[in-house]
Amino acid sequence: MPTASSKPHFKDANRAQLSLLAPLEKRTLLWLAARMPPSVNSDHLTVLGFLSLIGAGLSYWYARTNRVGLVLVIGFLVLNWVGDSLDGTLARYRQRLRPRYGFYVDHVVDMFGTFFLLGGLGLSGYMSFPLAMALVIAYFMLSIEVYLTTYTIGTFHLSFWKFSPTELRILLAIGNIALLVRGGGAKLAGQQFLLFDVGGAVGLVGMAVMLVISTIKHTVQLYNEERLP
Repeated sequence: MPTASSKPHFKDANRAQLSLLAPLEKRTLLWLAARMPPSVNSDHLTVLGFLSLIGAGLSYWYARTNRVGLVLVIGFLVLNWVGDSLDGTLARYRQRLRPRYGFYVDHVVDMFGTFFLLGGLGLSGYMSFPLAMALVIAYFMLSIEVYLTTYTIGTFHLSFWKFSPTELRILLAIGNIALLVRGGGAKLAGQQFLLFDVGGAVGLVGMAVMLVISTIKHTVQLYNEERLP
């Protein structure tokens, strides 16, 4: 039986959350954590966040035949925000921290959940399937860079360019409302495109640029910190 002293050393990384809504979100999450029933713990919230992303993906798939699915997606995104954002806050508020377990499980869940969400979006008819899969690949590549940075530099970036998952959920919800009100088309330069193809292409370019800039920045930083004589 391993003892506490035999556990691998784990240094919790600094959390860099600089998104637009971060100050308001932090106050809201602390307010919710203080009022969460004792019977609800962080694991329950993690499961809620995961199941909500599966629900959102299935709702997008359902929206192919019934636009009610777009409304269901918005509801699942709200539940996902509660589960995904509040689980760590609740653990810190109650001083029930499990840094290695929390970091690992949270991001494995995000990996599978994002695959379900974008997979469902690609099957919805509101976004081209190849573009949805390209977004999955770009998301995974950016995630790998973030996790490597967390390990090698000790800073865990929760946002890029003032955008975090919270802002992205809001943009996705706004896109769903636009689909309900105006339909799924967008006209650019005289050509008709799917609305989510336009947004997805912008997101894909944005993630690619973030990835390149972050890779160069952190490579230079690590090179300078570990210069050979």
